Amino acid sequence: MQKLVERVKAILLTPQTEWPVIARESGDTASLFTHYVAILALIPALAGFIGSSLIGGYTPLVAGLMSAVVGYLMAFVTVFVVALIVDGLAPTFGGQKNLQNALKLTAYSYTPAWLAGIFLLIPGLSFLAILGLYGLYLLFLGLPPLMQAPRDKALPYAIAIVLGAIVLAIVIGTLQYFLFR
Repeated sequence: MQKLVERVKAILLTPQTEWPVIARESGDTASLFTHYVAILALIPALAGFIGSSLIGGYTPLVAGLMSAVVGYLMAFVTVFVVALIVDGLAPTFGGQKNLQNALKLTAYSYTPAWLAGIFLLIPGLSFLAILGLYGLYLLFLGLPPLMQAPRDKALPYAIAIVLGAIVLAIVIGTLQYFLFR
């Protein structure tokens, strides 16, 4: 748990120095998903369930619980699919394909969004989840060291990734809407 807290603090507060450290680490997908994504993705899932079903009371309990479980599982799918986008677009922007680094970049870039999910706990503060957009900046900073993208192409590369992630979020959101309406 201490390593998780240290990594979260480092990626949020000193991303310029943390990305090169992450780039040098050997990548273990199972460890990344079980020791990082699995823990942090619980924050918005649980906070959203509690905020909408228990505190806010505007979502029925069973539907809220199902939505939380599906949302939690979709966090894993999202990290993997966005990593595929990152990896697939790398040559287009002068970067090197490396799925392991793409997974690390994607998972660690989602850190602010998962942490900001705590604001879903209190419905009146849920607008503060917008603070998770700091992850876009982290993504931009992480592209050169992890995907070997030239600095001058990092911004358009990041924009292309974000557009792909938005399309993915729309698809996942639409699926959740039809499953839990």
